[in-house]
Amino acid sequence: METQSIRFYYRGRVHEVTDQPTTRTVLQYLREDLGRTGTKEGCAEGDCGACTVLVAEPDGHGGVAIRAVNSCIQFLPTLDGKALLTVEDLRQPDGSLHPVQQAMVDCHGSQCGFCTPGFVMSMWGMYLEHEPGARAPSRTEINDALSGNLCRCTGYQPIIRAAGEMLSYPHVPFDRAALTKILGTLSRDNIFTYEVAGHVFHAPRTVAQLAELRMQYPQARLLAGSTDVGLWVTKQFRDLPHLIYIGQVEALREIEQQADGYLNIGAGASLNDAYDALVTHYPEFAELRQRFASFPIRNAGTLGGNVANGSPIGDSMPALIALGTRIVLRRGERVREMPLEDFYLAYQKSALEAGEFVQGMRVPLALADQQFRTYKISKRFDQDISAVCAAFAVSLDPEGVVRRARFSFGGVAATPCRAPAAEQTVLGQAWDEQHVRLAMQALTADFKPLTDMRASDAYRMKAAQNVLYRFYLETAPGTPLTTRQVSTAVLADIA
Repeated sequence: METQSIRFYYRGRVHEVTDQPTTRTVLQYLREDLGRTGTKEGCAEGDCGACTVLVAEPDGHGGVAIRAVNSCIQFLPTLDGKALLTVEDLRQPDGSLHPVQQAMVDCHGSQCGFCTPGFVMSMWGMYLEHEPGARAPSRTEINDALSGNLCRCTGYQPIIRAAGEMLSYPHVPFDRAALTKILGTLSRDNIFTYEVAGHVFHAPRTVAQLAELRMQYPQARLLAGSTDVGLWVTKQFRDLPHLIYIGQVEALREIEQQADGYLNIGAGASLNDAYDALVTHYPEFAELRQRFASFPIRNAGTLGGNVANGSPIGDSMPALIALGTRIVLRRGERVREMPLEDFYLAYQKSALEAGEFVQGMRVPLALADQQFRTYKISKRFDQDISAVCAAFAVSLDPEGVVRRARFSFGGVAATPCRAPAAEQTVLGQAWDEQHVRLAMQALTADFKPLTDMRASDAYRMKAAQNVLYRFYLETAPGTPLTTRQVSTAVLADIA
């Protein structure tokens, strides 16, 4: 396949790039090649938010989706067919400040200023989601949108206040229709191929094209949201000679409720979109969604990538396993599926065969008699790696006897795992404190927790046992406790 130029829209014109490395980041290109230094480099791993930009692309419904992402870990070829928006785009024709910027000034939201462009871009992404005269975003919405931005000077209160007041200023419109038309001229009907110095980047458009490329190049690295692979380049300086990007396969972004009682989530669906759909059926996902990484990371990262990566600290897997999710794999024309827990064989080793890829996940829809909860134990509420991530699902018969139990954990072993000994302890038994206490003890037979900088093995085991007990307190037949009551009960138990 003949190499093509990277085409994307930025600052009023279409840029065509032919000579940049396939793993050059958007941030590097902005600062070092275009001289657009408003976007800053801080951590180079998607944690600090100083590099935040907006990326616009067709939404599959005749419009555009605009998302805040971290430019420090996004590879330049992934911009093909999209539009890039940076802090420079906020400049108004008369030289005045955009309402987002003016609110930051008026609320004294900037001190040293290094983090300010990133905050402003996250706020602009939120601004674009609101119509003129709309209500101010809630504190929860603001906290979520700014969860990927760090400030060490001003503190967050003035910035949060600015985000709450930005919609009260005279509205500045954004011409989505014009941008939609421009992106239409950049769309491709076939595989995008970009090659420089022997390094190749492929972006198929259909699942069939992806399957063919994967069979032809089984050693190529699949790239989705770049929230993990990007760090291989910026932190580990790894050489990635061949990338196959799934971000242009529209079918892999689809999320659809099936008549057979499953929610199908394509491997290319963003974490935010996937979690939004899951929360619709399982409101218990809400806290895990909020605490999973940051908003820009969830905008870029995919649920399929998180599942395929198989990290023992991936927060998605325990909840999906507890619900009985099945993973769909494709190799050429062959499609197979298996329980998600069977996909993980050992540390960083999965059941994927050469030339095979994750096509999607099938999540059983909520059962009327099922109790389900997720819990994340970490040192920070936002944007932190779990010491323990747990999910539990039980179904009781009318007499309160457990007829189905699935207990799943992440962060405690080499792979996300179920707890079969603990499950067997409660199956066929009354869902009561006696049997739950026995199940807590049985967890010691299910896994031997690791010790690292986040927690000791003893802490992890105790935390795993305690969240199982909390789950029982919240779901005890006839007498479930509220969150406040659970906290009081656990403190009394510890005392």
